[in-house]
Amino acid sequence: MSIVLRDKILIVEDDPGIGKFLKANLTANSYDVVITETAKSALAMISSHCPDCILLDLGLPDLDGNQVIQNVRGWTKIPIIVISARSNEDDKARALDLGADDYLTKPFGTVELLARIRAALRHTRTNLENDEIAMSGCYRVGKLRIDYRKHRVYLDDVDTNLTPNEFKIVALLGKHAGQVLTYKQMLCELWGPSVGSDNKILRVHMANIRRKIEPNPDEPIYIFTEVGVGYRMAEEEK
Repeated sequence: MSIVLRDKILIVEDDPGIGKFLKANLTANSYDVVITETAKSALAMISSHCPDCILLDLGLPDLDGNQVIQNVRGWTKIPIIVISARSNEDDKARALDLGADDYLTKPFGTVELLARIRAALRHTRTNLENDEIAMSGCYRVGKLRIDYRKHRVYLDDVDTNLTPNEFKIVALLGKHAGQVLTYKQMLCELWGPSVGSDNKILRVHMANIRRKIEPNPDEPIYIFTEVGVGYRMAEEEK
C-alpha cells in the first residue's frame, strides 16, 4: 500500500480568521497544513515539521516577519511566500532582499495564492545545476528513480514507500549526486540548526532507507557512507 505524501505548508498568521480561511482552502486542495500565530513558534515548527513551503505574515505579535525570513535563510532554502497587508514597495523589496521567494499583498485570491505556491514548490525542487532534475523533475541512477513532483522514490518502477523524512533525505542527496554532504549539512538542512550535531537520527533513517532501496543494504550501490563525514548519492554514468 503506497503512502500518500502531501506537500506540507506552514502558515504563520496571527489573525485567526485569515489563518482559518487559508487552512481550509489549502486542505481542500490536498495540502497538509500546520498553522501558528507567532514568530518564535514558527521557527521551532520549521525545524520540527519540515514544511515544504512557508506562508508568512510580516505583522506578527512577537517578532517582525522579516526577522523570521533572515533567520530561516541562515540555514535552509525552504520557499517563503510573504502574505502581508504592507503594500509599500520598500516593504516588498526588503522582504525579497532578505530571502523571501514571493510577496502577496492582502487581500488576495485563492487561485493566485495556489498558483504562487505551486511555482515556489517547482522552483525549490529543480536544481538548475542538475539538468536531469531541471528538465524532468526526476533523478535517475541505475534502477532508482527519485520523482520530485510526486514525492516518491521508485526502484524498478515500483514505489519504495519511503516515509516523508526518508524521502527528504534521499531527495536532498539526489540533488547533490556525486557530492559528499556532511552530517552537519544534512541535519541543518533537514531539521534546522537546533537539532544539534548528533547524527544518530540520520543513521536510523539511513538504515531504513537502505532496506527499501538497496539490493544488498550491507553493500550499497546508491547511497554511500563517507565514514566520519557524511553521505553521497551515486552519480549516474554518462
